[in-house]
Amino acid sequence: MALTNGGKRKPRGTAKGALTLGPLLFNWPAAKRRDFYYRIADEAPIDSVCLGEVVCVKRTPFFESILPEAVERLASAGKEVILSTLPLINHQRDLEFVRAAVATPGHAIEANDVATIEILRGRRHYLGPYVNVYNEGTLRYLAGLGATRVCLPVELPAKYIGILAKTGTAEVEVFAFGRLPLAMSARCFHARSRGLHRDNCEFVCECDPDGLVVDTIDREPAFSVSGSHILSYPYGSLVGEIDALRKMGVHRFRLSPHDVDMVAVASLFRDLLDRRLESGAARARLSELVRETPFCNGFYHGAEGAAFVEPGLRA
Repeated sequence: MALTNGGKRKPRGTAKGALTLGPLLFNWPAAKRRDFYYRIADEAPIDSVCLGEVVCVKRTPFFESILPEAVERLASAGKEVILSTLPLINHQRDLEFVRAAVATPGHAIEANDVATIEILRGRRHYLGPYVNVYNEGTLRYLAGLGATRVCLPVELPAKYIGILAKTGTAEVEVFAFGRLPLAMSARCFHARSRGLHRDNCEFVCECDPDGLVVDTIDREPAFSVSGSHILSYPYGSLVGEIDALRKMGVHRFRLSPHDVDMVAVASLFRDLLDRRLESGAARARLSELVRETPFCNGFYHGAEGAAFVEPGLRA
């Protein structure tokens, strides 16, 4: 994985907050990926960008050739480039993929699995939302191994986010937009939905650029899947909770890429952080951008994850 040196750039986040673009969870064609990251580099007020495959290493040959170009474009725009790694290592090929990412010089690494944390032991790195950081002891331990930034699991309620943010042992990041990563499996749900096996999947996940929606037996949308990942059906949104999170000491927020205008999404969050936009107006604008898909923030408020709780009513 030969990439140019973009990871040493200083992020552009303001004192009011910084934005991270998480790794792409869906199987987009190489040209679409390239154009997406070029536009993020040129137009989006994003401070850090996570690249790399976190769902299935079989996808990488289709887009690996465009990564150096994307990294160079992002780095030239002053954005921090982060290489994200797999959250579930099932095969030797997965481990080799992780080792190759970790060995890439000049970039921050985001670990999503304890095996990767062990490989990185003693080296400065970040942690993604797949690592179960639920209490201060775990956070301190992982910080002692080299973690300097932690994107907390999406299921944490406000009370525990606040506790972790006050430890001061690592920078805390909160997942603020996008379908929530809930679980993963050694099996490929996308392949099984078409009667195929993971090893002969025909890459059917490319047919669903925002994930395959899964209905209940009552024909109500409940989840979405991308390969071996189970995601929420509604888009997680903490637009209405940004001020409360900042008061807790959280100053970095993660946006997950989707097949919507992510430059507009990032600009909306940037305006919100810089107090040029109020949360009510931001929520209305976000609804226009994601069209018919509902929002959820239940985990933050201690409710079921798929619920949407009006900010200020329960947290």
